[in-house]
Amino acid sequence: MNTIRVKKLRENAILPTYGTAEAAGADLYACLSEPVTIAPGQTAFIPTGLSMEVPQGCAGLVYARSGLASKRGLAPANKVGVIDSDYRGEVTVALHNHGSEAQTISGGDRVAQLLITPVLQPRYEEADLLSDTSRGQGGFGSTGR
Repeated sequence: MNTIRVKKLRENAILPTYGTAEAAGADLYACLSEPVTIAPGQTAFIPTGLSMEVPQGCAGLVYARSGLASKRGLAPANKVGVIDSDYRGEVTVALHNHGSEAQTISGGDRVAQLLITPVLQPRYEEADLLSDTSRGQGGFGSTGR
């Protein structure tokens, strides 16, 4: 098992936790002194009260919690947040209300899930030709025909 070093920036911050033994993502918790209400179509920046050391060669990916998104319409505004391995600031979730009713987040609420994943950092080089494939230039929806 790997270990991620996490710093609590505020006393009431909660370290990420896994809901089950086989969960891929660890829950991130709101670190708020008072509740925040997010109006329909609006985004609020929800602090976690944590900073962390994502290992070099990895990234922390912040995804929606499926229940929060499907039942309350709340999901990260940027769809997937990226925590680079050299970032040491507070992990904050830009939570967007996609629903039609205002939603309130309180301190200690689970607001997103965090996956730590390896990343490649390839070198990009310009080319005049690319190799052929059976798909070729088929774009959006081209494989469903």
